[in-house]
Amino acid sequence: MEALFTALADPARWRLVTLLAERPRPVGVLAQLAGARQPQTTKHLQTLERAGIVTSQRSGQRRIYALQSAPLRELAAALQELAGAAEQADSRVTFDQYGLSLQAERPAADQGGWADGRTFSFTRALAASPQDAWPYLTETSLLSQWWTPQDLRVSELVFDARPGGDIVQEYRDVEDTSGVDVVVGRAEGVVDAVQPCEHLAYRLSPQLPDGGTAFTAHVGLTLRPTASGAELDLELRVTDSATDAADFIAGIEIGFGQSLDRLVSVIAAEPHATNSDTPHDNDTRSTT
Repeated sequence: MEALFTALADPARWRLVTLLAERPRPVGVLAQLAGARQPQTTKHLQTLERAGIVTSQRSGQRRIYALQSAPLRELAAALQELAGAAEQADSRVTFDQYGLSLQAERPAADQGGWADGRTFSFTRALAASPQDAWPYLTETSLLSQWWTPQDLRVSELVFDARPGGDIVQEYRDVEDTSGVDVVVGRAEGVVDAVQPCEHLAYRLSPQLPDGGTAFTAHVGLTLRPTASGAELDLELRVTDSATDAADFIAGIEIGFGQSLDRLVSVIAAEPHATNSDTPHDNDTRSTT
């Protein structure tokens, strides 16, 4: 396949392929139609033949070339498969959704405080009791399993689940295991209120590339028991929004939605990972 791409990448060779798609032709005629010298045309045809794209045979003093359809069909099938995979990939859907959100938010970010008061609400059903779900909201070893959107990973996490406790959240691309790429996001904050197994409130401020605050998210999470486990409500309110915060605001709906979906999946995969009768250490720190 690589040989096909290499052979077809040259515009002069592509022109020869299009001419041979019409009918088999001799070298001299091909050179004339392509507006090239015959020695150059011969070299291009030899490259195409080595790649299996064309075949040739001698007829008297002429060498006539013909196009081979099978390699082109294989190439077309491979490209079609790639196109189909790209269209169906969840990450591509997210990419397009985020692009639309950026187009809406960037023109609105014309002054400081432009997004203040904006609220976002999320609800998820969890396959665990409030007692068993609570550690997933407060312990770093469990938080790190879900507290990022898809295609990202937690690279540093501090969550001191006590009023006044520190929060640090940093994440990178999921494939950036060595830390060579830039940090995708970093946020710092503080815990405001804790009612174990019922309610958690905190403030979290994502950082701009220059270290400034993009905005402050006031987040409240409430757990309610249900017949099948628990229902989690998350309310987020924006304050202190900077003019450069549009790219961050644009990602709230998608990012928090994906993170909570991951939480649902993590709990569903291990519904008995925690036990309400077992004490948990909420003053934890994790760096990976």
